[in-house]
Amino acid sequence: MRPEVSLVIPVYNEEESLPELFSRTVKVLKGLNRPYELILVDDGSRDRSLALCLELREREGSIRVASMNGNFGQHMAIMAGFSLARGEMVITMDADLQNPPEEIPKLIRAMERGHDVVGTIRTFRQDPLFRKVASKIVNKVTNRITGLRLNDYGCMLRGYRRRIVDLIIQCQETTTFIPALAQKFALSPVEVSVKHSERKKGESKYGLFKLIRLNFDLMTGFSMVPLQAVTMTGIAVAVMSLGFTIMLILRRLFLGPEAEGVFTLFAINFFLMGITMMSVGIGGEYVGRVYQEVRKRPRYVIRHVYQEEQEDD
Repeated sequence: MRPEVSLVIPVYNEEESLPELFSRTVKVLKGLNRPYELILVDDGSRDRSLALCLELREREGSIRVASMNGNFGQHMAIMAGFSLARGEMVITMDADLQNPPEEIPKLIRAMERGHDVVGTIRTFRQDPLFRKVASKIVNKVTNRITGLRLNDYGCMLRGYRRRIVDLIIQCQETTTFIPALAQKFALSPVEVSVKHSERKKGESKYGLFKLIRLNFDLMTGFSMVPLQAVTMTGIAVAVMSLGFTIMLILRRLFLGPEAEGVFTLFAINFFLMGITMMSVGIGGEYVGRVYQEVRKRPRYVIRHVYQEEQEDD
């Protein structure tokens, strides 16, 4: 029977959280009283995550497990799950249990009301203060740059109608940010509040560097504003530099040469060097993404899909 609901969960080194995740998630899915499938995508885990996923598949029906050929990242793992999902309603969720599976019916009800993309806003976030403050800043800045209207980019508990999933699959860029991409295609998006729990087991896979990289992907993948901002900054700095040069020439003509202000000139020089380096870096981000696209390498590689024979395509 074709499932109505597909739940896609990317898994990467989450063996400590998986037993509780499985028990709670399967209970919620069975309580929906409709055909469902659970798609677990192991993103190259180095612990027992894949083995635990396969054990669950042996015990429960409607479970499909995809094993990736290496670690391709959360969003590519979700894309792999999308390529396997068959449900009319597709839900994504992290494996760390910070987003309770018990909130899944709330997303389904929103999609049944006609919304094609259901975003979520984490209430009473159980994260360190630094991450909460940084998240708020990133959300506001990203909305201004991309023109989107999302209140919480970091929560992956989200729901998508089949049409949106098919459109996302058609996109072939090697780096993407799924919530923002879905928002671009949505005709009737909505955001609902969901609970958020403290991570009790394991550790976050998003360190500072990965978070910065993810936000670069988001900003450069959905807007030209960073490049335009660099251009405008360059023009402004050039105009100010010209004015400063004219001032120095006039001062030399009317007041004579001066030896003071050397350190001021050094400070201005370092400032201009910083602007130049930042501009080159931002330009390099876009050039790097063009380079990734023209290589035409696979975005992800699924090593094997564990499923019933009759489910094989």
